[in-house]
Amino acid sequence: MSIPTPVWLIGTTLLALLAIYFIGIDQGAVSIFGNDMHVHEFVHDGRHFLGFPCH
Repeated sequence: MSIPTPVWLIGTTLLALLAIYFIGIDQGAVSIFGNDMHVHEFVHDGRHFLGFPCH
């Protein structure tokens, strides 16, 4: 039994949006974790490689 195509599309879209948030948007002021910079520091070099400015 295979998973229907719309389920794959929705799942892939949600994962992509989550990845874009954590790599491109998550910074201290708008972080869903409050004033915690661990996620920002973890993806910091990836942000610059992908063209997202952060400082």
